[in-house]
Amino acid sequence: MRPCREIELEGHIIDSGIMTMVFDRIMDMGGEFEIVTFNVGKLKTDTSYARLRVTATTDQQLDAILSELHRLGARTPEVDDVILVPAEGDRILPKGFYSTTNHPTYVKYKGEWLPVENIEMDCHIVIDETEKRAICTPISKIRAGDLVVVSETGVRVVYPERPRRSSTFEFMHGTVSSERPSKAIIAKIAREILKLKKEGGKIALVGGPAIVHTGAADALAMMIRKGYIDVLFAGNALATHDIESNLYGTSLGMDIKTGTLITGGHKHHIRAISEIMRAGSIKNAVEQGVVTGGIMYECIKNGVPFVLAGSIRDDGPLPDVIRDVVEAQDAMRRHIHDLSMVVMVGTLLHSIAVGNCLPSYVKTVCVDINPASVTKLMDRGTTQAIGVVSDAGTFLPLLCEQLEELEGR
Repeated sequence: MRPCREIELEGHIIDSGIMTMVFDRIMDMGGEFEIVTFNVGKLKTDTSYARLRVTATTDQQLDAILSELHRLGARTPEVDDVILVPAEGDRILPKGFYSTTNHPTYVKYKGEWLPVENIEMDCHIVIDETEKRAICTPISKIRAGDLVVVSETGVRVVYPERPRRSSTFEFMHGTVSSERPSKAIIAKIAREILKLKKEGGKIALVGGPAIVHTGAADALAMMIRKGYIDVLFAGNALATHDIESNLYGTSLGMDIKTGTLITGGHKHHIRAISEIMRAGSIKNAVEQGVVTGGIMYECIKNGVPFVLAGSIRDDGPLPDVIRDVVEAQDAMRRHIHDLSMVVMVGTLLHSIAVGNCLPSYVKTVCVDINPASVTKLMDRGTTQAIGVVSDAGTFLPLLCEQLEELEGR
């Protein structure tokens, strides 16, 4: 007989497209399915239930299929407690370790379902027996003796479902197109920002140097000043060119107002870095009156935290830039799990880095002039992201305009 196993699916599995994804995944991986039970909800608010028998050619093929279905929220009818194996050393995972998705996850421990805290993709689950907690932990934080969850036994993933009511983000969820009315899309994003802020939500902006190059720095500075942005994630480049712009009126040596190259302007960003080095930090430069405006100035003046993560191509870098990648990840994680929304503008590198740390329930907007940048973000697991194909210099000023207009009503 061919190996087979039964799985269950429950929730809004039809209109959310989960059933279709399950069928596709089974067939794409060479398996077969038989619907044993299928109870369909009659109303929009009713949930549905399905029980399927999945068959494959070999045990290995069946395990591979079930592993994929698990990530879509499928579960086996009989659930045992999680299997725990102690880590044999720092940053050494037991063989067969469970790798997390960015969806809400629960583990069955001593007969009780525990929520996995601080969930993000490509991490691991450690059980704290003393406090009876399940904690999502990156490999860099695994320590010898940590009880690590092995295999998918006793692990339940809650795959995101389509909202019962139409939401602002549903209009273009998971899509990328350059043929959408930018102003209408930006107006919807502005409404969502205001709604989340009224509810006490926090919003992060992930920014690249294109914000400064395209003349959108003033718009972002105003958003920070007005309290729309709660944390800024960026790299050395955005901060450097923002400060260069304030000190010399240029970005990469080009006059921001006229778009013309300035003689000797190619040295301006190095001069800007040197001035901050002389002051000791961006905060010191602001307090000493060296930096008198711009994005970083508004962050300092309004107490908005920022994380500047370094990369191998950085000039300088600025003294505030975190050069150790693990330290930079830790700094981002201190803010990420309190966020309701993230707006990513003009930086593929930092957008994917932040996206990989985000739970799937955080609303995510990725803005880039290149549609491939948004597609790459979603391909790397941030499937909740919606894409806006736009120049940073168009998007941010329009977003500011919409926020001011909506707030003035």
